[in-house]
Amino acid sequence: MEETLEANSVQSQLQYIAQAMSDGTFVHVRKLLHELPPSDVALLLESSPNKSRQELWELLDADFHGDVLEELSEDVRNGVIAKMVPSSVVDALEDMDTDDLAETLSTLPDTVLQSILKSMDAQDRQRAEKALSYGEETAGFIMNTDTMTLRADVTVDVVLRYIRLKGELPENTDELYVVDREDVLIGTVKVTKLLITDPDTGVAEITDEEAETIPVEMPESEVASMFERYDWLSAPVVDENGILLGRITIDDVVDIIREDAEHSMMSMAGLDDEEDTFAPVGQSTQRRSIWLGVNLVTALLAAAVSDMFEATLSQLAVLAILNTIVPSMGGVAGNQTLTLVIRGMALGHVTQGNQWWLIRKELAIGFLNGMIWAILIASVIAIWKQDYILGGVIAFAMMMNMIAAGLAGATLPLIMKRLKIDPALAGSVILTTITDVVGIFAFLGTATLFLI
Repeated sequence: MEETLEANSVQSQLQYIAQAMSDGTFVHVRKLLHELPPSDVALLLESSPNKSRQELWELLDADFHGDVLEELSEDVRNGVIAKMVPSSVVDALEDMDTDDLAETLSTLPDTVLQSILKSMDAQDRQRAEKALSYGEETAGFIMNTDTMTLRADVTVDVVLRYIRLKGELPENTDELYVVDREDVLIGTVKVTKLLITDPDTGVAEITDEEAETIPVEMPESEVASMFERYDWLSAPVVDENGILLGRITIDDVVDIIREDAEHSMMSMAGLDDEEDTFAPVGQSTQRRSIWLGVNLVTALLAAAVSDMFEATLSQLAVLAILNTIVPSMGGVAGNQTLTLVIRGMALGHVTQGNQWWLIRKELAIGFLNGMIWAILIASVIAIWKQDYILGGVIAFAMMMNMIAAGLAGATLPLIMKRLKIDPALAGSVILTTITDVVGIFAFLGTATLFLI
């Protein structure tokens, strides 16, 4: 396999390396790996089974480890770090930005974390502990402390000479921060403004003192909303006294949005949003078994409701045929509402001031949908089974369950948020239980009253 790596799509490059690994041409693979950017190497590791993943990692130069660790998902990163000696981990973490360092260390098991901290020198340990001191999912946790600050009493010429002396700006820098001698933020200066301003102009004259700031304890979801609302590329993070602590850049916000989307998608299926696709069978089985067990309990609850009407079902077999229609329709309608409300909460659209209006709206939608589909199903049953009473029974049950679905879908996320439970993870399971129980009880209960 002596041909060079073609500059095609990332996927074709990764397939090429995977094939080279299978062929055992490790020297060639090592060369190819170091031609790829860290993000592509991370993708290759995440796309490989455990054995190949470890072989690939060992082919990487040690000075490349930190860049790749930054790009790995939580599960894969933790698995890689668990097989490294603490001193190697410390070397890999040394040049990480503060936000990446905090994310990497915060997800490690406590024993591994303590072992790594003990292997650090005093300066690195202090930096790591500072990065971990802010609450997870807050602005402080995701901010980067690599900033360039200015004094208001210097000229633009001094600033430009200072930048040239430094040789580079911090990554993703679109503005510099003007602070006083106590590091209290005065305002910001756009880099583009510096380039077009007369060199003899004072920094104070071009400082935007009305620039928005982000409190260090602000939840990261609110940070993402502010970036979206104001089209920011970066924003300064300050403490309660206005002291500049760091900055958040658009690449950090993109990560937040992606993680939120993954979390919502995986949670709906009862999965950990950081689950490793190629994790060991036992580990994946254990993780998935929790919500499968919860689902079994809820299914047994619905079955118990059906069992209450065993005599009714035995006397009228057609009820068993139709028994799944009402719960199914309620489940779909309820999940539509649930998804809409969870999305609204994530975007900050649902507040205490409008949640009652939202609940009334979803009740009205449930009532109208219930009427429409009740009339339709009643007509179908009347024609199909030549039984108008049976049609009326299923229509009534449909109405009741659609209203219950709308109410449950709108209120469950609000209640679960108050209880500190993730509605994306548990909401769907609970909602399905409610619509199954209400649907079965309404249908079979009404049938018992009017048909038996």
